[in-house]
Amino acid sequence: MDFNTALTFTVTGRFLRYVQIDTQSDPLSPTIPSTEKQKNLGRLLVQELLEIGLTDAHLDEYGYVYATVPANTDKPDVPVICFCSHMDTAPDCSGTGVKPIIHKNYDGSDIILPDDTTQIIKLKEHADLKNQVGNDLVTASGTTLLGADNKAGVAEIMDACYQLMRHPEIKHGTIKILFTPDEEIGRGVDKADIAKLGAFAAYTMDGESAGNMENETFSADGAKLIIQGVSAHPGFAQGKMESAIKIAGKIIAALPDNLSPEHTGDMQGFVHPVDMSGHIETAVVDFIIRDFEDDKLAEHADTIRQVADEVLKVYPNSTYTLETQQQYRNMKNVLAQHPQIVDYGMEAMRRAGLSPKLCSIRGGTDGSRLSFMGLPTPNIFAGEHAFHSKQEWVSVQDMQKAVETILHLCMVWEEKA
Repeated sequence: MDFNTALTFTVTGRFLRYVQIDTQSDPLSPTIPSTEKQKNLGRLLVQELLEIGLTDAHLDEYGYVYATVPANTDKPDVPVICFCSHMDTAPDCSGTGVKPIIHKNYDGSDIILPDDTTQIIKLKEHADLKNQVGNDLVTASGTTLLGADNKAGVAEIMDACYQLMRHPEIKHGTIKILFTPDEEIGRGVDKADIAKLGAFAAYTMDGESAGNMENETFSADGAKLIIQGVSAHPGFAQGKMESAIKIAGKIIAALPDNLSPEHTGDMQGFVHPVDMSGHIETAVVDFIIRDFEDDKLAEHADTIRQVADEVLKVYPNSTYTLETQQQYRNMKNVLAQHPQIVDYGMEAMRRAGLSPKLCSIRGGTDGSRLSFMGLPTPNIFAGEHAFHSKQEWVSVQDMQKAVETILHLCMVWEEKA
């Protein structure tokens, strides 16, 4: 089937609608979802899914959207697959008042954003721009993020649902849809109902360059360093005070540079202090620890302990504890048990005319946790670039290729059944 002639894409129009709805999540909020405004997009998606013909589409109390594209094949044993994207945008950059701009027929030059001309999307800083000459690029106006992470994925899945319902000649099994809140703050699947989905495999649409598929993520731990110092009146502190705040600062400063995120790349892990609070007597430093190999997480935690032990040699009356907590694990450990899930994704991209490439994520996705919840979930490109920033951009043509990839993937699973 030639999708180029058969399909009338709706992905761009959907994307432009969705990014104008503020869905920023809030890591300080205890509620689920963390911000009520995320449900505004969820309600719109449900309305549009119902209009497309997905009669069971609904938004649950936690802000998750569920829907089903019914099977249209005579084959009885086609596995149920799910497509998933998150609706929230990152707390790092404002998502209020997004004004999307389409730059048609991109000519390869730097893009100056009109509402803040200091925001320049430079060709030399955005490697994939060289592949976009002649394409139509979407950016924000310079004062907000765009929200392509992950509303590009949402729009692509929505357009794929539209195409599947309009084109019965695209044979497929039962397809489940899941849109999640709060992915950007690490809670994206906390309340996901895996039993309701009833799927064998899933795919998140939340990756970068067209043709990329990610089958590997960091494994992740959190660590909390608690330092107990010695308080004394500052006027009479000589020989007595051991400031927990100063000890914490010295420990952070003594961490090896080759384990910091700003000095690591590719398959290297890191130890990263992300928050510090306290006073003279007690100080707390929160770390995130990341690596592609699970056993290295314990080694990185030991590095913190070794540095703390060395620093505290000159503070004989002070002590520390280090508590670690598992956050998520490398999804490759699960996906390796079901190689066809990744293989079919690669085949779908080839059928869409792309040159597929397997990649590793220096981070995590909803798929990381879904995989260990019993739903193996690699990550497919959505075309998003420079996410979490005012220079975020996406290509219309890449979003269309993502829609094609979803449709081909549905057909591959039906053919291989």
